[in-house]
Amino acid sequence: MPSVIALDAMGSDRAPRPEIEGAIQAARHFGTRVLLVGLEEQLRAELRRYRWITQLPIEIVPASEVITMEDKVAQAVRAKRQSSMHVGIRLVREGRAAGFVTAGNTGAAMATAKMILGALPGVDRPALAAVFPTAIRTGAMLLDVGANVDCDPHNLEQFAVMGEVYFRSIFGTRRPKVGLLSIGEEETKGNQLTREAFQLMKQLPLNFVGNVEGRDLYSGTVDVIVTDGFIGNVALKTSEGVVNLVRAALKEALKETITRQVGYLLSRSAFIDFKKRLDHTEYGGAPLLGLKGVCIITHGSSNANAIKNAIRVAAEFAESKANEEIEKGLAAIRPVPAAVSTAVSD
Repeated sequence: MPSVIALDAMGSDRAPRPEIEGAIQAARHFGTRVLLVGLEEQLRAELRRYRWITQLPIEIVPASEVITMEDKVAQAVRAKRQSSMHVGIRLVREGRAAGFVTAGNTGAAMATAKMILGALPGVDRPALAAVFPTAIRTGAMLLDVGANVDCDPHNLEQFAVMGEVYFRSIFGTRRPKVGLLSIGEEETKGNQLTREAFQLMKQLPLNFVGNVEGRDLYSGTVDVIVTDGFIGNVALKTSEGVVNLVRAALKEALKETITRQVGYLLSRSAFIDFKKRLDHTEYGGAPLLGLKGVCIITHGSSNANAIKNAIRVAAEFAESKANEEIEKGLAAIRPVPAAVSTAVSD
């Protein structure tokens, strides 16, 4: 995995320590070259704790500003042109990096990426995709999970194409099953948005299985689930809360019931496996699909493992050439006029 990935080293809640530790792990395990983008003096001071990493392909790219979680998105994107987000995404646009990873302000990351990289031809709105664990030990992908709170049926139609292509490219599934999230399986169920989107999606050259319900996120019976960003974000955050509850309850139950040493070891092993299956840090963040480039957004609370896997996902995305297939897929359903760049110069 020889790709060069730009990492916003100032994005997470505890930056830059998780970013630097994650970059070290990615460089060691995957051979990825990581460009740490951020406040140079702060990054150098943190890197002094790791004097033994001089042989790893990690370097600093200075950025003089930081977009925080408290910043107003529109104002920060316009005013902080030398932020770690701006500088990192420009590295992708200039071809110096194959992808960009951030655990920073999601709204600012989406706005900056769309402004600097531009959208692929045929994409009205990029979509944020998240991977969920399933009962059959595969992954299911939900999009959009927050990039677009208000959507129209054509947006959902585009999300279906982008999600299907990305899932096929990354997971190797030849004909991913695509479903539309609704309140019932029947074609007539749902609101006006889902009913109109259903009619568009069933005409797509995809393996569209119709409406699916919330429980199907985890069943493994469908691979790609399409919804608007409002519902998707609620589903994502609810799922994270349920996972935390189940893990805490199971851990407490094991403490109360285990009495023998052998039983403890066996139960502990099962719990560790269970915890890893539900650990969002293993899935590497959410790709922003529909851009002329690769951008991965992960949690502000990300630890080193989450950053490492986000770097891995960015490299896999870049190497898969999924963006080229997304562009072809969208052109097949609705030819677009001669391309006009939507990216801007900084």
